[in-house]
Amino acid sequence: QVQLVESGGGLVQAGGSLRLSCAASGRTFSRYAMGWFRQAPGKEREFVAAISWIGSRTDYADSVKGRFTISRDNGKNTLYLQMNSLKPEDTAVYYCAAPRRSYYYTSEKVDFDSWGQGTQVTVSS
Repeated sequence: QVQLVESGGGLVQAGGSLRLSCAASGRTFSRYAMGWFRQAPGKEREFVAAISWIGSRTDYADSVKGRFTISRDNGKNTLYLQMNSLKPEDTAVYYCAAPRRSYYYTSEKVDFDSWGQGTQVTVSS
């Protein structure tokens, strides 16, 4: 498994922006697709965005398309999530995750076996 540590969460007003980071260690980061998920209180953890191992492919949940951007820097073993035009409904704990298979692109939660501890994002109205 890979070790993942998220940072960058916080409290922001609606319409504001935040940039989340996820530092990875323990295996070759550049061989794995990565994903961001989120979990609001009382709700299931849901997919937010995914990116392929070299960053050539990305996918987003409909609820964040056009507002969030996933990216990665393989030289720094770091994954990012730029979040713009934030809404109160974006409030959640955000997790980065890595799938168990290398060179395998997926956005299915069941395929991810390594998770960070999460970072809280709170958007006030």
